[in-house]
Amino acid sequence: MIAFAKRNLKLYFRDKSSVFFSLLAVLIVLGLYIIFLGDQLVQSIQDKVSGANRLMDSWIMAGILAVTPVSTTLGSFGTMVADKAKKIDKDFRSSPIRRRSLAAGYILSSFCIGCIMSLFALAVIEIYFACKGYGLLSGLQFLQMLGTILLSVLVSSSLMYLVVSLFSTQNAFATASTIIGTLIGFITGIYLPIGSTDQSVQYVIEFFPVSHAASLFRKILMADPMTDSFKGVPDQFLTDFKLDMGIEFSAFGHTFTTLESIGYLLLSSVIFYGIGILITAKKKK
Repeated sequence: MIAFAKRNLKLYFRDKSSVFFSLLAVLIVLGLYIIFLGDQLVQSIQDKVSGANRLMDSWIMAGILAVTPVSTTLGSFGTMVADKAKKIDKDFRSSPIRRRSLAAGYILSSFCIGCIMSLFALAVIEIYFACKGYGLLSGLQFLQMLGTILLSVLVSSSLMYLVVSLFSTQNAFATASTIIGTLIGFITGIYLPIGSTDQSVQYVIEFFPVSHAASLFRKILMADPMTDSFKGVPDQFLTDFKLDMGIEFSAFGHTFTTLESIGYLLLSSVIFYGIGILITAKKKK
């Protein structure tokens, strides 16, 4: 399993175009924020709070950290689709390697790639914050970020494994990658604050697991900026801001706590992996 996972890692990082397109969704989010969304978001709150630029920079960077595991783990599973399309998987199945070890190898390599790319994104964000004079994360915040990255990569890789298990051709995979890369920013409440969408759309965002990863990232990255920006501001305004920006989720009168979001991510990961493995096993019969 370990050797097979290493093989997949080498294939992924050897293909520079695959790495680039894995980060395409991240680049789209960043480009939209710089060109269109940034000024609008800052202007919408700068008359009400101080430090609006730092606040919104932290918000969008949290969203980027949530999207990175999705796009990179999806790209990493391209190896699995390529093996199917080229019939290489038949060679693996005829070898003494167990099928579950092959599946575990794909999953492990995807998880490692998601972690590596997410840590890279975190490093870039830290450099960006330092250059802007915002200051770096504290030791505790950094550990919280690492834990959230692991959770985010876990749920993203499980969801992408389920999605990719449905495809056997590279054309279908490429089409799905394009669609997912385009939609992921919308269904995680990154392109637009959740408070500016319809109630039905809000429910979709609130119950999409990756959105909870984004919420956890926001709670960490925006903790200090919110403390500074909302001094002397009514508590109700802060509460509304958290709900509108997806820092906290409230559905059917219930506001999700941090522990509930963590539990939701873990449960979703188990369910997605379970369904994906069942689909894969059924196809091989």
